[in-house]
Amino acid sequence: MPNIGTPELLIILLVVVLIFGSAKLPQLARSLGKSARILKAETKGLREDDDDAPADRPAKTMPASQGEDAREKAARLREEAARLEREAAASEGGQRQRGALGSGEPIQGVPVSDPGQARKG
Repeated sequence: MPNIGTPELLIILLVVVLIFGSAKLPQLARSLGKSARILKAETKGLREDDDDAPADRPAKTMPASQGEDAREKAARLREEAARLEREAAASEGGQRQRGALGSGEPIQGVPVSDPGQARKG
């Protein structure tokens, strides 16, 4: 492996100054320092996460009443979705003109996702 001594470091420093200019060097050093601090904080956080064993922490469980409430709410939402789908299929045979309201009147000032419609309007 090559030895990097003082003369080599001075040459590298001179090349860096020539490439970036002396005005940008403090800014580059600051951004490099911020990046190093962020990297250090993230690796420290990952190590702490690895140190905490899942068996040490109690499992977070939802009380039975909340779980039942959530199931009931999900069932109601599924029923409502099914009802809305049936209504949509029944109204106008399930076909509605793009860019029109249920009453048949066009929607004004709303972008149309169909490019063909956008060119016509």
